[in-house]
Amino acid sequence: MTQIAQLDIAIFDAPDIDRVGSFYAELTGWEVVRSNADRFGLRTPNGQEVEFQRAPDHVAPQWPGQERPQQFHLDLQIDDHQAAAERAVTLGATRLSDGASWVTLTDPAGHPFDLCQADGVGPVMNLFAVTIDAPDASALAHFYADLTGGEVTYDGAEGALIVADGRSVMFQQVGDFTPPRWPDPAYPQQAHLDLLVRDLDAAEPVVVERGATRLEGGGERFRVFADPAGHPFCLVA
Repeated sequence: MTQIAQLDIAIFDAPDIDRVGSFYAELTGWEVVRSNADRFGLRTPNGQEVEFQRAPDHVAPQWPGQERPQQFHLDLQIDDHQAAAERAVTLGATRLSDGASWVTLTDPAGHPFDLCQADGVGPVMNLFAVTIDAPDASALAHFYADLTGGEVTYDGAEGALIVADGRSVMFQQVGDFTPPRWPDPAYPQQAHLDLLVRDLDAAEPVVVERGATRLEGGGERFRVFADPAGHPFCLVA
């Protein structure tokens, strides 16, 4: 299968990117690779990046409901997830729920994230996956795998996982899923993916043919689309 785009980065909206970016840098031990007026970027030891984009009018999600849904979250792995959760709270997180081997919290911008138990990780956290909510997780996983040349490595009742370009993206099955309607502020996005392409003009019709919808906005080097579940994403040249 021909690769159309390369999975690049997950970008979360936040009103105070310095605060939320510094929170994750301190919690995870990841490297700060950019910090300016509009973007705060972090890089994991294996080269994955997560970025925070300044959005002054950001409306935080309210987990676990769908009135203001989370849409995206990070699954982070660490040796002692309970101790890490306690530390996260001292850094500004809010504890929401405990699972069998994970704790769900919100970061200072209100985005939920999970701290998951994983033996042998060491002091720097591992980014297991960026997780995206979907009404049909299997279909959305295959959409992104098709675009990126990735492999669907898991496909089950609760979701599906793809691995592309050394990055993992999990798609979580949500029966009452409410999609964002970017740029409608009543139904805002919480985060989006950037996909790298060589030629925007060549990539656009192929992406649309495979289920994406072109949205307003963009610039000389990027164009905005919605995936089949309604999540915005950008093609970036």
